[in-house]
Amino acid sequence: MNYVYFLILIALLQYMYFTAMVGKARGKYEVHAPKTTGHEIFERTFRVQQNTLEQLVVFIPGMLLFAHFVSPIWVLIPGSLFVIGRQLYSYQYVSDPGSRAPGVALSLFSNAALVVGALIGLVMQRF
Repeated sequence: MNYVYFLILIALLQYMYFTAMVGKARGKYEVHAPKTTGHEIFERTFRVQQNTLEQLVVFIPGMLLFAHFVSPIWVLIPGSLFVIGRQLYSYQYVSDPGSRAPGVALSLFSNAALVVGALIGLVMQRF
């Protein structure tokens, strides 16, 4: 189970990095709080952070439930793909939002695998 917690912590560190990038972009592009609009690169960086936060709401409980009901080892596959997908998404979205599909797909597929897998594992344990 320690691997599960480690991977969740990696995802949270990644989110903290994205948050720091928003702060850096605020200064660079002079988008003063509480504004969330301004320079296009700032807005893209901000959207990466916000979208990642939205995905973490599914990812963290999905990781814990999949590890509990399916496998604390097999959870590392979708969990790792999620973190890789988020990093890819970040790079693609800030560079060119139209190219973000591979990162989005990895993240969404990973979250779907975690939630659906956990549900199947729970149902199979009950019956």
